[in-house]
Parts: sequence; C-alpha cells; structure tokens
Amino acid sequence: MFYKDERLALFIDGANLYASAKALGFDIDYKLLRQEFERRGKLVRAFYYTALLENDDYSPIRPLVDWLQYNGFTMVTKPAKEYIDSQGRRKVKGNMDIELTVDAMELAPRLDHAVLFSGDGDYKRLVEALQRQGVRVSIVSTIRSQPPMIADELRRQADNFIELDALRDVIGRPPREPRETRSETNGGEMATAK
Repeated sequence: MFYKDERLALFIDGANLYASAKALGFDIDYKLLRQEFERRGKLVRAFYYTALLENDDYSPIRPLVDWLQYNGFTMVTKPAKEYIDSQGRRKVKGNMDIELTVDAMELAPRLDHAVLFSGDGDYKRLVEALQRQGVRVSIVSTIRSQPPMIADELRRQADNFIELDALRDVIGRPPREPRETRSETNGGEMATAK
C-alpha cells in the first residue's frame, strides 16, 4: 500500500531485476517504472545498482546506464571482477549489496517508504534495519518464476510484497531480440530503455 504524501525511494538491484523480468518473459521499461512510482508517492530518489566490466570496449549495459543517468536515476556502478572458475569457465562477479545497503541506511531518515527491487535474501537484515527506523519496506520480485526469484525470508520480513508479474502491464514491454550474445556480466542485463 502506498500513500500519496509519503516520501519514497527506489533501490533497484539491476542484475536481480533483469533476471526476474527475463524469467517472466518481459523487459522493464524504466521510464514507465519511474512514472509508476512517482504516481504512488513523492519520489525522493531512484537508485540503480550495477557492476560494469572495466576492460570491455563496449558493454551491452552501457546504453542503459547512460539513459538512466540522463533520465532521473541515480546510478551506482563499480568495476566487476573477472575470474576463471575451477572448471576453467570465465566468470564475472559484481555484487552491489553493500552499496545499496549504505545508500538505503543514509537516506532512511528522509524516507517513509523504501521500495527494493530484489529477491536476494541477503537484504533481510537491511529491511529489518529500515523498519526499526520507521521506514516501511516493499519488495518487488517474483514467486511466479521457476524457481521463484525471491527468498522466502525476505518476503516474510517486508511490509509489502509486490509481484513483478503483476506490474508487467504497467512497466513491462516484450523482450528485445539481442543483437549479440549476452555476456554473463550482471546476469546479461541489456539496454532496454527508450
């Protein structure tokens, strides 16, 4: 539940939201997402978190990052770490949990409602901490994918769970055909902004 006069902020775990929407078979239209939550309350800030490969001449997520920066989102990025796993496969690691948690805790005194776009169970303690400060927390993820993209403990802790699939008609659009194969970076996030 949202109230028109409440101050709210969005905290978008980019890789997690991308994976959830992909599992449901649609892409996120970030312009529509922002408009939807501006309609629901007084939007203080919309954060988007993603890791980027430093040595890539062209990252498939770069156009999205640039578009979001110019269209009212606060971008939080850091270099992703590349490594070779025990089977010799190239892997990319770019966890943004700490950055998101720090921003949420710093902004909490100026918020009534935090909306977290992630199903990662590691955020349970953040949700508890925000609630202790009087901030209501909504989680946007999905239980309709196989397997579900939200950790049960996170869903139980939140004040409100918003099923991402229920937002499909409001913030979604059909998935684009990739121009090239998606890398494992950030779960393969692609530029999907207009």
